[in-house]
Amino acid sequence: MQSTGYGTSTSTSEMTMNPGNTLSNTSSNAHAAVDSAADVADSAIRKAKPAIDKVAQMAHRAVDKAAASATPAADWIGEKTDRLDATQKKFVNDTCAYISANPLTAVGLAVLAGVVLSKMTRSS
Repeated sequence: MQSTGYGTSTSTSEMTMNPGNTLSNTSSNAHAAVDSAADVADSAIRKAKPAIDKVAQMAHRAVDKAAASATPAADWIGEKTDRLDATQKKFVNDTCAYISANPLTAVGLAVLAGVVLSKMTRSS
């Protein structure tokens, strides 16, 4: 073994004399490098986890706030839809009752509406 500025290294004469030892040293060095990289990755994960948890918590709060804001609007739209449906049904029922009570007037109004629409479409 020779001491260099970067640690110890095996000389070529030592490698040729003991190839099994060189392979063992190389394997040990590789295992140490992998273990070191794994330790660095674990450390990075431990450091990043609180930040990730905080961002996730903020996102959950934002979604909850948006949902809480949207719920009253959805309820209001639902109420207006129900009212509109009721008004439409009442209008159709009233129209049917008027036509049943005044059939000749209803036919006259239908003819008049047809003539007016016809004149409007021809003049275009």
